[in-house]
Amino acid sequence: MTVDEMTIAQASTVFADYDAYTDESYFHRACTLLRREAPIPLVEVEGFPPFYALTRHGDVMEAERNPEVFRNTAQPVLAEVERQKLMSQAGDLATLVHLDDPEHRKYRAVTADWFQPSSLARLDGRIAELARRAVDRMAELGGECDFAVDIATPMPLEVILSILGLPEADYPRMLDLTRELFQGADPEFQRGKSFEEFMTVMYDFFGYFGALVDERRARPTEDLASVLANAVVDGEPILPFQQISYYVIIATAGHDTTSFTMTGGLQALLENPDQLERLRHDPSLIATAADEMIRWVSPVRHFLRHVVSPAEISGQRFEVGDKLLLSYWSANRDEDVFGDPFRFDVGRKPNRHLAFGFGAHYCLGALLAKMEIRALFAELIPRLRSIEPAGPAELSRSIFVGGHKHLPIRYEIA
Repeated sequence: MTVDEMTIAQASTVFADYDAYTDESYFHRACTLLRREAPIPLVEVEGFPPFYALTRHGDVMEAERNPEVFRNTAQPVLAEVERQKLMSQAGDLATLVHLDDPEHRKYRAVTADWFQPSSLARLDGRIAELARRAVDRMAELGGECDFAVDIATPMPLEVILSILGLPEADYPRMLDLTRELFQGADPEFQRGKSFEEFMTVMYDFFGYFGALVDERRARPTEDLASVLANAVVDGEPILPFQQISYYVIIATAGHDTTSFTMTGGLQALLENPDQLERLRHDPSLIATAADEMIRWVSPVRHFLRHVVSPAEISGQRFEVGDKLLLSYWSANRDEDVFGDPFRFDVGRKPNRHLAFGFGAHYCLGALLAKMEIRALFAELIPRLRSIEPAGPAELSRSIFVGGHKHLPIRYEIA
């Protein structure tokens, strides 16, 4: 279906269509049409609550700039009505993405120092070492691998396990749980098809981190896991449910989004060999290339906001109780903000992408993600003698956090 053949109503359903997220071209054709003709459509899809979709960069920014009006209210992600009911019955989550100020600011402060440039600087050596190990692993695999599975997934997970102070032996378990949580609608990763089976993933997370809290309280160490286990907010220890929820978001969002960006970034270089050559001849572009990869992939596809007082964005009136889906994947292709937005440009400046959000909810781990992406490609590009696809790339079936789950490649590594 071309853009000319697609109706506004058809285009607007992509945000609640799991399959649309597996077809990058289709999704972006739909959003291009919406940005041009109906940038804030009311979306009504069976099984989901009605919501407005913000498709343009400026409109998403407007919502992000006014968190006192457009709030999370404990449901920051679009979900089926039945799934949301089940999640609500499980209890009130207290991760950073579930909270609004003033609670959000207080909880963010618990770990904020760990993600400051001065603190992350001590990880430079470890991240560089893991990047070397990743490219060495490519060499050991004999010139062919699934870059998503073999390279891009292990490295960010190893970094976050290091920060939390968890053993590498826990890597397989954490990987499986993360996939089941974020990619639960993908047949390849889902634990089961029912909402009840999905909730067992959360229970497993809580069992794992509950035991970790007990251990770090009894024997605290110099890691982030100990900081969370012994954290105090408003003079009181964090409640166990809230505490474990915090662990879950750091352990999962801390690596899945980065691995998707690494994989999608390499896919973009495969599709744009001229940009790969630019990086070969000018390694100083690695930094801007990392930001372009983040814009291009936008691994966090959206967040949901709830209107708590009457408001207006670009002439569209919203009433109390309305839901707004902030489409970062669409906003990061906005023709009014990005020159030639469908061109992958490793030297793009400025690059005002919204992949990390904006304002109060700006991603706490943004700098860490950039460090990892830069380190991997700074190690890979000089050692790469040749590279080509070795099979079809596949996107994950997810409306929240997603990207390439498979990227088979054939290559020569020095």
